[in-house]
Amino acid sequence: MSKFSLKQYAPFAVLMIVAIAALFIPLLPNFDDGKYSAPDIAFVLISAALVFLMTPGLAFFYGGMVHRKNVLSTMIKSVVAAGVITVLWTVVGFSLAFGETIGGFIGNPATFLFFQGVNSGPAWGTIPLSLFAVFQLMFAIITPGLVVGAVAERIKFTSYILFIVLFAIFVYSPLAHWTWSPDGFLLKMGVLDFAGGTVVHISAGMAALAGALVLKRRKSHLEHKEVPPANIPYVLIGTGLLWFGWFGFNAGSALGANSLAVSAFLTTNTAAGAAGLSWMFFDVARGKKPSVLGFCIGAVVGLVAITPGAGFVSIPSSIFIGVIASVISNLVVSWKQKTSLDDTLDVFPCHGVGGIVGMILTGVFATKTVNSIGADGLLYGGTEFFFTQVKGAVIVIIFSFVVSFIIFKFINLIQPIRVSEEEEEMGLDESQHNEKYSQGTLLVEERAVYIEKNSPLTEPIA
Repeated sequence: MSKFSLKQYAPFAVLMIVAIAALFIPLLPNFDDGKYSAPDIAFVLISAALVFLMTPGLAFFYGGMVHRKNVLSTMIKSVVAAGVITVLWTVVGFSLAFGETIGGFIGNPATFLFFQGVNSGPAWGTIPLSLFAVFQLMFAIITPGLVVGAVAERIKFTSYILFIVLFAIFVYSPLAHWTWSPDGFLLKMGVLDFAGGTVVHISAGMAALAGALVLKRRKSHLEHKEVPPANIPYVLIGTGLLWFGWFGFNAGSALGANSLAVSAFLTTNTAAGAAGLSWMFFDVARGKKPSVLGFCIGAVVGLVAITPGAGFVSIPSSIFIGVIASVISNLVVSWKQKTSLDDTLDVFPCHGVGGIVGMILTGVFATKTVNSIGADGLLYGGTEFFFTQVKGAVIVIIFSFVVSFIIFKFINLIQPIRVSEEEEEMGLDESQHNEKYSQGTLLVEERAVYIEKNSPLTEPIA
């Protein structure tokens, strides 16, 4: 068997080994001590489904922005994480994130190996441990999907699959343990992250920066060619799905149908709306026209920025957080465009910087009036808490970037992480997947040409 054949069969062989091993995991009875809350279970179930919806939403959001020849390859890299992470989370990911702690840094991988003991485990508050596990799974799925935008149009599909696995094990799971496990060292240090400002957005943003540096620039970027978005309506659809799903992301993180969930829902919606307007109006103030992409990108930045503080800040404060985060990310995007950094879809300026701004502003605007188990921010005299938030953000920034950079470099040692120049020119849809995206407007144009050649009609097509 040739070396090429070994690589070709390796992913399927690994999956088959996992599938066979799963047959030998003993079955344990479901745990139910009668303390579960039916409304809370229903609420978190719905929230988990909403968070899952964000992954195809992200695929539309990214897919609409890239060149037409790379639409499918970009979209599948986000969606395939649902398959890879689901299996990995069941086997060992949940254990690493929420298993018995090893020094406050990582969970024991044997605690819930193959989900053993999850159904029979004690309740997580008022919901089953298994429901908490599946809710957290949805966060783990979307995080590596966010990184796709930075390395789009040039990374090999197989290389990205390997990145998803390594990122989930060595970056996401440790951060989830640090931040959300009761024994995590960042939580014990006093760092507050309600729904993933550090675990999801800063980690993805820093991994995006690392990936862009390792993969270097696209040919079109080197030649300073403008890449027209393939389908702006896709971006609108993606924004709507992300915004809708984010209610489950943030409000669901209250883990119950209660007033805290309502507050998080409202701060999420308010920050998104304010940030979308902020990006659009700031562009106009700088001499540009109000754009569809501008509002969509700004709204997502607002959603990112409010995530760490959604359950800790007041609703009026969320307007300020959305506006400021949007302006800062906008300025970072403008700065990036003047550099040689090729972050294809601005993941670092939007998710990385947006998450950092959100963490810091949570340290400013958090108040125990909203959440009694939270803390008072700088605005309410909580100077120590503010610096704790800054310290936590810095730790996550350094860890996420360094480990992600090492992961990308390691993958490049195993196989070329980047497609060839010919494959890049052809487009990744065809070179990586042997498929092509037919844009609706393209079909209309082709029909127009056909009619012009074969019909006496002179009226333009509506």
